Amino acid sequence: MLNPWLAQYEPEVPPSLTYPPVPMHRLLEQTAARYPRRPATIFLGARLTYQTLDETANRFAHALLGFGLQRGSRVALLLPNCPQFVIAFYGALKAGAIVTAINPLYTPRELEYQLNDAGADTLVALSKFYPTVQAVRAKTPLQRVIVTNIKEYFPRLMKPLFTVFKERQEGHRVTLAGEASTYWLQDILAEQRTTLAPGINVDPEDIALLQYTGGTTGTPKGAMLTHAGLVANTLQIRAWLSDFQEGAETMLLVLPLFHVFGLGACMSVMVQGGGTMVLLPQFKTGDVLRAISKHRATLFPGVPSMYVALNNAADFQRYDLTSLRHCFSGAAPLPQEVQARFEARTGGRLVEGYGMTEANACIITPLRGLRKQGSIGIPLPDVEARIVDMETGTATLPPGQVGELVLRCPQQMQGYWKRPEDTAQTLRDGWVYTGDIAQMDPDGFFSIVDRKKEMILSGGFNVYPRDVEEVLYMHPQVKEAAVIGIPDAFLGEAVKAFVVPREGASPTPEAIIAFCQERLTKYKVPRWVELRESLPKTLIGKVLRRVLIEEEQQKRTASVTSAPGELRSQGPVGG
Repeated sequence: MLNPWLAQYEPEVPPSLTYPPVPMHRLLEQTAARYPRRPATIFLGARLTYQTLDETANRFAHALLGFGLQRGSRVALLLPNCPQFVIAFYGALKAGAIVTAINPLYTPRELEYQLNDAGADTLVALSKFYPTVQAVRAKTPLQRVIVTNIKEYFPRLMKPLFTVFKERQEGHRVTLAGEASTYWLQDILAEQRTTLAPGINVDPEDIALLQYTGGTTGTPKGAMLTHAGLVANTLQIRAWLSDFQEGAETMLLVLPLFHVFGLGACMSVMVQGGGTMVLLPQFKTGDVLRAISKHRATLFPGVPSMYVALNNAADFQRYDLTSLRHCFSGAAPLPQEVQARFEARTGGRLVEGYGMTEANACIITPLRGLRKQGSIGIPLPDVEARIVDMETGTATLPPGQVGELVLRCPQQMQGYWKRPEDTAQTLRDGWVYTGDIAQMDPDGFFSIVDRKKEMILSGGFNVYPRDVEEVLYMHPQVKEAAVIGIPDAFLGEAVKAFVVPREGASPTPEAIIAFCQERLTKYKVPRWVELRESLPKTLIGKVLRRVLIEEEQQKRTASVTSAPGELRSQGPVGG
């Protein structure tokens, strides 16, 4: 069978879907018509209904058009998880603009890069981040900055409105010398006299989103995602969740909306299905546990580091989490030990899915009723996947063999923004080359072995960091772990592990290596173990192995000029 996974599909899940030729924001308009009074968001106790969300997004679209915004102009969002993000996202799409969402914790250099690369002429920013904007705006194509803050939307919950500006002109508009015009979001919304959609003709094949890759493997690139692609992935996920209760689900959404996982697999699906999003701007274990319990959340998406933190929360058992039905993990490998522990403590079902920026939010995920341990599942409807050889990328490998995962699906990107050479490397003959090493079993279930660029070649053997990390997570004193390859004169590369102990635990490198020797073949056993208080991560919790590699390179450079014995080893040679 060409696509053996189709035989595994549940009866309620169709192998193929019909996708309406509509722009992404049409899904919001349809939901607002069906469930006008259903809460779209809950934030700091305040509720925003679907009718109000849609009408406010229309106001924002009219405001942008009033500024002279042209179809295809780029609107950047520098916002945490809050209702203003949802409003600005859909409002910009209604105006025919292309959205690019930016990590609010970016440094001025990183912010300047994305604004310039995207060519954004409009930015919506939280007032807290305005000083960063101010530091770079003269070096960017920005023509206007629209500022908002939490107090502006929820004055009854917080202190009176605080302004980051020293001076506000009539109409609450401020023009800073030598800089683009600056406006308050609440003011420009209040000036709009109509709540009707502007009626801009947006083609489904137009670019809706410039979604920048996380930069964990190099310079961030903007993946061009179309309205049609976003709609397709939204409907695929809805079809896959065959027990999704339209107009009745509640999702605790702490995953950042600027990330494709939070925006595409979570916000879009909830909006299309009339679900309620309980928004949290940052991950704190106590806040997450309280919110799930208080709002009886039925869905919770996260990343492995979040589940690790929740598993280790001292007050975990204080909260009633029995409302959870489905929990999802993505963006990084989910250790089986973490998965099993979370399910045992909550009763909810936690599955690891697979997605990538270049092909939207979700591509492969376990079935609702069937999964295989260690597998990311099977492809969604209309997603083709295969394993090809890593040398040429042209030969399809049979089940059981390890190679590079390639995909073809209706939601894949048009290419990288202004990067034809990079596009040609990733998109070949209509297929997306993921850079992930994987294998498929005879039933069509896929398993990710590791990133192609992160594979360790030790003594002629391939070592996949995930294999070693799975064993490290089994150690009762290990809270988090990451593995990289470091240069070795004899082996070419040697395995080094970075370990964060559990609170109150004091494992030794020798003990950890001995633990691995009992469970791993000799060439996979770490030769070095470094104990750390934390691991470098992206805002969504993905471990930055690249940063660990760079730190090791700096240590080696320093050791060239250091006195003998100045740099001590972090563990004994194993094996």
